[in-house]
Amino acid sequence: MSRAEMESLGWDSCDIILVTGDAYIDHPSFGMALIGRLLEAQGFRVGIICQPDWNSAVDFKKLGKPNLFFGVTAGNMDSMVNRYTADRKIRSDDAYTPNGEPNKRPDHAVTVYAQRCREAFPGCNVVVGSIEASLRRIAHYDYWSDKVRRSVLPDSKADMLVFGNAERAIVELAHRLAKGEKIGEIRDLRGTAFMVPRGWLPSGEWEAVDSSSVDTPGPLVKHTDPYAMEGDSKNGQNIRSTVGMDAQAGSQNVGQPIRIVSRTERLAARQDRRAHTAIRLPSYEQVKDDPVLYAHASRTFHLESNPGNARALVQGHGERDVWLNPPPIPLTTEELDQVYELPYARRPHPSYGEAKIPAWEMIRFSVNIMRGCFGGCTFCSITEHEGRIIQSRSEDSVIREIEEMRDKTPGFTGIVSDLGGPTANMFHLKCKDEKIESACRRLSCVYPDICENMNTDHSKLISLYRKARSLKGVKKVLIGSGLRYDLAVRSPEYIKELVTHHVGGYLKIAPEHTEERPLSKMMKPGIGSYDRFKQLFDRFSREAGKEQYLIPYFIAAHPGTEDEDMLNLALWLKKNNFRLDQVQTFIPTPMAMATTMYHSERNPLRKVTRSSEHVNTVRNGRQRKLHKAFLRYHDPANWPLLREALKEMGRADLIGNGKKQLIPAWQPAGTGGTSAVSTGNIRRSTPVPRSGVQRQQRSKNK
Repeated sequence: MSRAEMESLGWDSCDIILVTGDAYIDHPSFGMALIGRLLEAQGFRVGIICQPDWNSAVDFKKLGKPNLFFGVTAGNMDSMVNRYTADRKIRSDDAYTPNGEPNKRPDHAVTVYAQRCREAFPGCNVVVGSIEASLRRIAHYDYWSDKVRRSVLPDSKADMLVFGNAERAIVELAHRLAKGEKIGEIRDLRGTAFMVPRGWLPSGEWEAVDSSSVDTPGPLVKHTDPYAMEGDSKNGQNIRSTVGMDAQAGSQNVGQPIRIVSRTERLAARQDRRAHTAIRLPSYEQVKDDPVLYAHASRTFHLESNPGNARALVQGHGERDVWLNPPPIPLTTEELDQVYELPYARRPHPSYGEAKIPAWEMIRFSVNIMRGCFGGCTFCSITEHEGRIIQSRSEDSVIREIEEMRDKTPGFTGIVSDLGGPTANMFHLKCKDEKIESACRRLSCVYPDICENMNTDHSKLISLYRKARSLKGVKKVLIGSGLRYDLAVRSPEYIKELVTHHVGGYLKIAPEHTEERPLSKMMKPGIGSYDRFKQLFDRFSREAGKEQYLIPYFIAAHPGTEDEDMLNLALWLKKNNFRLDQVQTFIPTPMAMATTMYHSERNPLRKVTRSSEHVNTVRNGRQRKLHKAFLRYHDPANWPLLREALKEMGRADLIGNGKKQLIPAWQPAGTGGTSAVSTGNIRRSTPVPRSGVQRQQRSKNK
């Protein structure tokens, strides 16, 4: 991190310099540490510049010019989510900064940092990545400016963008640059994006499929007469079977014998064809002015997210194209183990002294056991970044990390705060058939119901829990990551294990809503799944002789939500005696499908046309406050707004002191106001960092 440290190592220069908007914490939950240690293990000298002053290029010069490239990231969170609330107000603190100090990173940090790197060393290679770059790799709606922005690539002037979990791409890129290849000639790495001339295609038998408009008819294909025999003729031309031979359709092979093409050959030909096909999305200029085309582009993008069948994507930006190669191949268990068992110091850099870094305090005694999420929640950023295929560590690797944490992390008292990741209970869950998985184009494996091909066996996770809590020096293993309760009810044994040994009085889960209208736009299960889970949770808590409670999380103002839906949710909360301290208003994060609904008022979960389903969107400030107020119906500060709304909705019968009424008619002295909504305990968007990726809508991992 400094010239002095370089000199102590005997370095005259760095091969790679990583620039980040976060403080440097040498722990695998922080993206810069993970990538830095991985490159170090490959033999590269890695420097790290943390939270530089972006007002000049001075800080970007302090380690000298990198021999290979600058690697630029905003940090473990998108800089706009990090800096601003759902009400577009600047936050008063930053969890990734010493002592939580705010304003230590700029808006759109990837773009600003990359431009400063260019200014510091013109001609130096610049590669951008991590969550902000991943979620802004194509034209995207930006909530804070309320407009569609270009891909971060042309704005940052970067040579390359790496998206998703980029270990494979970044290691291969470093080695190829070290061998003398030019970055502008490296065009074949999965999980990378770059700028090319308009209409460019890789060398070889590539084709482009135009998907730049809606309702465009496909090519007219003349199908073979299924009753024609070899030698039969129509209009003087011989007919032959072309089943499975799409690439040769229309060829004239007169006199050739009929050959039955096997299913294996057909699938191989189809897969090879997809691997050499690029889908042209509507251009930036089109989507910025046409919400329907924006929704169409979003749907097309998400349908091309499975590494097993995704095609390259291309989107015009002026006279050039942004080219996106298919997503990276997920790491195997053995590879993931290697990444997490690199020699991390497991603590903040010594230069921070005694300063407290809130994000570090959250995760210092937790262990990440997996990546990815096949839930497909439309408001969540995991799918766009990490993908739907679960990547799990081995049980032995997780146990070794717990032992290392026990032995090396200061302040460990025997309490493991979490064994989890994006979700608590997808460890080693995957499709039962790799061929089916590689061909699947579903947006969720669990909505509208759990796929019959999905393995829901929790036995490996149960085994991990048992071994972890039996370790010497470990008193308790808690589960802090968000639990997918619709999966958990498939394994009552898991719920019993969890409730009996791994709940510290409260367990956080996220139904998000009770009403079908918003739930269908979230791709979340109905409240019945929550009810089934609660029954098992309460039963096993009683059997264990423990008094334990579920803490449900809900979202206000999600696309597809009506005032009536929030009222019904408030009545459900009161009926079940819930008084929420932490509530969340929907934040449209870049590239999420719910964000597409918010911006376009169309539903990208179905085919998008000019006449496709309209989605109600909560954009008005008063209505967003009202929806939040329904979640905190018990707060007197919200009663004036709720009374006014209930009267407008024709539900004044819910105002009064009866048990079946929502809010009282009286107002305590010194409280209330027509627009008052409690904001002191709003559920924040700062999540536990998970290898450079977070649920940017939710902090269930706390």
